[in-house]
Amino acid sequence: MFVGKYNNSIDGKSRLIVPARFRDELRGKCIVAKALDRCLTIYTIEEWKKFVDKLDELPASNPASRRVKRHFNSSAAECDIDKQGRLTIPQELREYAGIQKELITVGSNRVIEVWSKEFWEDQLDPDTGELMDASEVAQGLEVYGF
Repeated sequence: MFVGKYNNSIDGKSRLIVPARFRDELRGKCIVAKALDRCLTIYTIEEWKKFVDKLDELPASNPASRRVKRHFNSSAAECDIDKQGRLTIPQELREYAGIQKELITVGSNRVIEVWSKEFWEDQLDPDTGELMDASEVAQGLEVYGF
């Protein structure tokens, strides 16, 4: 399980240092793909297989489902993690996520999200610096049956 938020940066060779707490679970290889919120998602190989199996269940006769499959599959890149814990993020994915130098790496249970620092900060409330206030969190929990 991936949890926590880490400030990070990308080096001149487009390499991200994967937070040490995440490396063991990735086992030296991962899939990096576009997410929905102008960030990237890092999957373990096992989680990616589960995800694409669900995509495969979408009806091939439906144009929208074909576009969804293309969105994720065309952007996916299999990446190796080197001995220093770095992975290279392909240019197309860096551009999609607006990653220039500084970034935020967020554990999101079964996946890791990689945000440009700028796009992450755009998600924050300017007054509190939080993603959501307590009442929004409470409402979300209620809506989803917690």
